[in-house]
Amino acid sequence: MATQQSRSAARLMMAPAVILLLGWMLVPLTMTLWFSFRQYLPLRGGDQGFVGFDNYVRFISSSAFWPAVQTTLIIVLGVLLITVIFGILLAILLDQPMWGQGVVRILVIAPFFVMPTVTALVWKNIFMDPNNGLLSHLWEAFGAEPVVWLSDAPLFSIVLIVSWQWLPFATLILLTAIQSLDGEQLEAAEMDGASVVARFFYMVLPHLSRAITIVILIQTIFLLSIFAEIFVTTGGAFGTRTLTYLIFQRVLESQNVGLGSAGGVYAIILANIIAIFLMRIVGKNLDA
Repeated sequence: MATQQSRSAARLMMAPAVILLLGWMLVPLTMTLWFSFRQYLPLRGGDQGFVGFDNYVRFISSSAFWPAVQTTLIIVLGVLLITVIFGILLAILLDQPMWGQGVVRILVIAPFFVMPTVTALVWKNIFMDPNNGLLSHLWEAFGAEPVVWLSDAPLFSIVLIVSWQWLPFATLILLTAIQSLDGEQLEAAEMDGASVVARFFYMVLPHLSRAITIVILIQTIFLLSIFAEIFVTTGGAFGTRTLTYLIFQRVLESQNVGLGSAGGVYAIILANIIAIFLMRIVGKNLDA
């Protein structure tokens, strides 16, 4: 059992890291709050003084705010739906004995380690290009007209690109959960006459519930701040402007740091609301 002196020594050794972490988190947040109450135009006179909640009112009353929130939620829900469903299927497939299983698993997980900018460039220029893209050649092989993906189906294209990047993460978490499932229970259910579908819905899926909620929680936190894929592909056009991209436009394109900082505060509030909601779901599943 740890003594009081050992506990004090442990706290003392952890203090520098904790202080550094708090500083790394609190300093940018404090500066964002400070700028959100000021009229700060870097290229047009700099700091022009305190404006109260004017930046917040202007940002939320903008005609682009609610469409940006809606687009953000659509992308998040679309990516979660694809990654969870196909992640489960891939995890079940990779759990089966096969030749070169280790190599196959590495290849499936590899896209997660590709930078978002590189991923977006590959999909934009190699797969979705209407003239020379692989998908356009596939369409032509079936006698159909090539699709200009980023303008004809922009939201679906963004969801597809982001899903390709996050699918390996979901697969890895779900594969780990499947491997912890007791194989003897599945064999007993099979001997009792339970079909493959019945075993999946009554045994495998309930066992994966905790892993699924963790995947949803972690991915949602990161997907709410999606930016690089949109910046590289559509530039926020064709209805793909998310809340993060709207903040970017207010800060860099409009050179209005105060207005963008107010948008950042709104983004933090939205992320915390969703995170609290998801944490309650995760907590219920973990306690079950």
